[in-house]
Amino acid sequence: MNITVLGRGDVGGGLADLWERAGHQVTRLGRGGGDVGASEAVLLAVPQNAVEAALSSVVGLEGRTVLDATNLYGGARPPAGFSSTAEYVKSVTGGPTAKAFSTNFASLFGRIADARARPSNLWAGDDEVEDVVSRLSLDAGYEAVRLGDLGMAATQEGLAGVMFAIAQSGLGPFVYRAAPPEQL
Repeated sequence: MNITVLGRGDVGGGLADLWERAGHQVTRLGRGGGDVGASEAVLLAVPQNAVEAALSSVVGLEGRTVLDATNLYGGARPPAGFSSTAEYVKSVTGGPTAKAFSTNFASLFGRIADARARPSNLWAGDDEVEDVVSRLSLDAGYEAVRLGDLGMAATQEGLAGVMFAIAQSGLGPFVYRAAPPEQL
C-alpha cells in the first residue's frame, strides 16, 4: 500500500517504520508538506495545534483516506464547530476518515511484535476505511477494534485522556486487548 505520513514524531515515525518493515511504500512529510495525491492512505500524526497547518501544507488530499492519529490533551479542543478532530479532517478532505492509532503508546511500537497476544487498536470511522484500518493495524502488530462510525471519534478522543491518566498514575505506557472471552 502507498501511505503518506504527515508528522515525523514518535507516532508518525514509529508507524512509518512498522509499515515499511511490513512492505508498504511510505512517504514521510514534515512541516514542509508535499503531494499526497498518489497515496492510498494518509496518516495524520501531528500535535493538535498543528492539524490545520499540516492539512493545508499538502496537495492532493481531496478524497483521500485519512487516519487521524492526533490526540487532545493539555486542554486542547477540536477545531471550532466540530465535536472531534477526525470530523474536521473529513470536512477538509471529503474522503473516508477514521480516528485510529490514537490510544496506543508510540514508545511501545518497537515491542509490539513480542507481545504474547496481539494488542488492540481502537478506531472509529467510516465504513469505507475499515479494510485500510484493519490491514494497517495488523501490519503494525495490532488488531483493529471498531468503536463505531465517525460520530464516535469524540468518544475515542476522550478515551485517549483516560489512557494517558492510567499511564501517569504509575502503570506507565501499556498495551490493551479488547477481545471476546473465547480469545482469552
